[in-house]
Amino acid sequence: MKKILIIEDDPSIGELQRDYLVINGFNVELVTSGKEGLNQALSIDYDLIILDLMLPHVDGFEICRQVRAVKEIPILIVSAKKEDIDKIRGLGLGADDYIIKPFSPSELVARAKAHLARYERLSGNKQVEKKEIRIRGLIIEEASRRVYVNNKEVNLTAKEFELLTFLAKHPNRVFSKEELFELIWGFDLAGDISTVTVHIRKIRGKIEITPANPQYIETVWGAGYRFTI
Repeated sequence: MKKILIIEDDPSIGELQRDYLVINGFNVELVTSGKEGLNQALSIDYDLIILDLMLPHVDGFEICRQVRAVKEIPILIVSAKKEDIDKIRGLGLGADDYIIKPFSPSELVARAKAHLARYERLSGNKQVEKKEIRIRGLIIEEASRRVYVNNKEVNLTAKEFELLTFLAKHPNRVFSKEELFELIWGFDLAGDISTVTVHIRKIRGKIEITPANPQYIETVWGAGYRFTI
């Protein structure tokens, strides 16, 4: 049974989320304090975290930042904050999804299941044959989910690794932001494709010698992105 942590300061909302997830077979814990939520997220092994942003003591952005620094489990932000800057900030800190309140509880369950399934595939829970992608000084090890640039390992989040690997497997082909969002995140939702831009920027900062003049992931203005070999 997958274990989920909900960090939500409104008990009525948190309990509704918990009840729907429990009905769907999840083991769910609910905390209403940001400080308590951060402590539990760091000290207990969960499979997924559902995180509000406006929390007492420690806000959701800080929780996301600290958890992502040490764990790669899916983090779903659930917030009433609708501004693009908040979405970009949350996704930039490593969140895997951003859901705006109010929303359907069944949508939350569907997204939780989708992210858990993707994480399982990425984490190598199934035995896979060792594969490597080598392009100039870049090495991507699919089985171990490790990335090296000029023989130096760089650390990518789960979504960054999936996005980079997908582009590297389809070199010289242009993908729009909408295509990448649907292929990697699995949801065709207008307005959320800014996460693609955020993740591309973070990947470039980790693998490119000069991120402003990338040699691997090229921006094709007005069209999307292309992995160049």
